[in-house]
Amino acid sequence: MALNKKALHGVITLAGISALALTACTGPSGGGSSSAPAAAGPIAYGTTDKVTSLDPAGSYDNGSFMVMNQVYSFLLNSKPGGAEPVPDLAESSSFTAPSEYTVKLKSGLKWANGHTLDSKDVKHSFDRQVAINDPAGPASLLTNIESVSTPDATTVVFKLKNANDQTFSQILSSPAAPIVDDEVFPADKILSDDEIIKANAFYGQYTIDSYKKNELVSFKAFADYQGALGKPANDAATIKYYASPTNLKLEIQQGAIDVAFRSLSATDIDDLRKDSKVKVLTGPGGEIRYITFNFDTMPYGNKAPGADPAKALAVRQAVANLVDRQAIADQVYKGTYLPLYSNVPSGFLGANESFKEAYGDDGKPSLDKAKKVLTDAGINEPVALNLQYNPDHYGGSSGDEYAMVKEQLEKSGLFTVNLQSTEWVTYSKASRADEYPLFQFGWFPDFSDADNYLTPFFPEGGFLKNHYNNATVNELIGKQLTEADKTKREAAIKDVQNALAKDISTLPLLQGAQVAVAGSGVNGVEKTLDPSFKFRLGVISK
Repeated sequence: MALNKKALHGVITLAGISALALTACTGPSGGGSSSAPAAAGPIAYGTTDKVTSLDPAGSYDNGSFMVMNQVYSFLLNSKPGGAEPVPDLAESSSFTAPSEYTVKLKSGLKWANGHTLDSKDVKHSFDRQVAINDPAGPASLLTNIESVSTPDATTVVFKLKNANDQTFSQILSSPAAPIVDDEVFPADKILSDDEIIKANAFYGQYTIDSYKKNELVSFKAFADYQGALGKPANDAATIKYYASPTNLKLEIQQGAIDVAFRSLSATDIDDLRKDSKVKVLTGPGGEIRYITFNFDTMPYGNKAPGADPAKALAVRQAVANLVDRQAIADQVYKGTYLPLYSNVPSGFLGANESFKEAYGDDGKPSLDKAKKVLTDAGINEPVALNLQYNPDHYGGSSGDEYAMVKEQLEKSGLFTVNLQSTEWVTYSKASRADEYPLFQFGWFPDFSDADNYLTPFFPEGGFLKNHYNNATVNELIGKQLTEADKTKREAAIKDVQNALAKDISTLPLLQGAQVAVAGSGVNGVEKTLDPSFKFRLGVISK
């Protein structure tokens, strides 16, 4: 059953941000209880996602974070079913001053390898993220941290550059915040997956029992885990990686795996809804898909032949006037995605439709507007675009999606499009190393707040590394981040989106929900399709 707009809006509407400013976040000191029921046998999970790195400083993608969420813990985390940060490794946390956030750790924690887990590990984890600042990593989330200090073994104090950070508790549960063993992970470089596994440097619901990168990962429950997630509902789990959605679909239908998540095509999902041996489950969505423009290498970009900022902007505006999001949503994704007309998707505070207002004809493409912006900029010949997409990380329908984008642009007569694809392991780094002038990206939110679609992306090029930087946009993003008044913050978020629509660093295309498929006898999957966007193997049983 395809989701119509009203139904999907109900799915993606979120609870909003936590009221955290100058309030304490406290909770129980341990995880599960001794009276918890006995765990069930192994759970098999399948995906087409890929792992870039198991080092939290070396990856910022859904496939890597999926594994991390099973084997690492955070100062604050969220329990299945919600997105509210609660103590994980922490015993309590609070703002102790407008620019000071203090965390008290549980005492007596040990890594799976027997090393002591204390405040030194916490400081080391955040300091190395910032120091390494890997192009493929999540350090951009930590820009508001000025310093991290450790008065004693169980106390960590974060000094912030900007006071009253409305997202900081969420940052502490984000991909930038898994805590790592300071005796294992170097301060100045990424540690390889094999070295991490050999060191048994884990503290989560599971440890890794065996590992063949992007083939098969086997987990076993970690008996000494005392975090917020408690004892897993199973005693072991596996993640199996698939080269194509077709094989993933076949194996979930045949019962070879228990859960398939990321990414089946819209056609596959529609077909599986009719299969009595499986159940299709949908959860709150914050996923978006968009085209990124490299401001240096795109046509007329800063370092391109005939560099001309006005002409480069006209090219971006013409593309924005021609793309037909509704056609892509209907024909490629059969309603499992909706058109996205701004950088902050529907369901989040301050979301508007700035691109719908500025480009096209009320959401429909406009050839006249596209022609005018190019002619006014002095561009009278078709513009050649090199457009790159990824066929494995964002699902098997990406090829159809970008074939439609190519068709829409070329049909205008204003563009010729050289469309190419690259596998994710290469794509994730090359896209941020100036190798692609225009390229596909998607975003799986780190936490449930509109800022997660702004701060990581745009100040000084953000994690995109696309050479976009606008002082006014940076100021507006900083304003909404620290504004405690909800009404004023909402207005600031709208102002940011309106400014971004003028520059078009990225062109928003689509917004989707979380969709998983499970065997009919598999339980618990619906608990983990929540607004935290963290998939937990530990809630699944059969």
